[in-house]
Amino acid sequence: MAKKATARDLSIKLHVRKGDTVLVISGKDKGTKGKVIKTLPEARRVIVEGVNRVKRHTKQGQGNAGNKTGGIIVQEASIHVSNVMVLDSDGKASRVGKRREDSDKRRADGSTYTGTRGVRVAVRNGKDI
Repeated sequence: MAKKATARDLSIKLHVRKGDTVLVISGKDKGTKGKVIKTLPEARRVIVEGVNRVKRHTKQGQGNAGNKTGGIIVQEASIHVSNVMVLDSDGKASRVGKRREDSDKRRADGSTYTGTRGVRVAVRNGKDI
């Protein structure tokens, strides 16, 4: 049975984002590298390209249904976010940290000011991700 969403669940943050290259650190695909296709924060899961591939049997659609041909489709299933680590610029797995850095920002009227913005960094070497 699915867990009922609470106010706390609506602001779940994951250490990976769509487009990140990750390394699978446990499970049947351990050691596989892939790109994050989709994140599912409510379930704390991610879908990684080429990882956890499953076969899905589909029926032939009728009329205007999107699937006119039936058959077996191989697609990626989700894996838990704790089973992946982000790869840094060197191609090695690292935990993700955050750092604030100064940046020039622009107001709607065109004037500029100095503010800060958050940047994700690799804990292993301190470089930006």
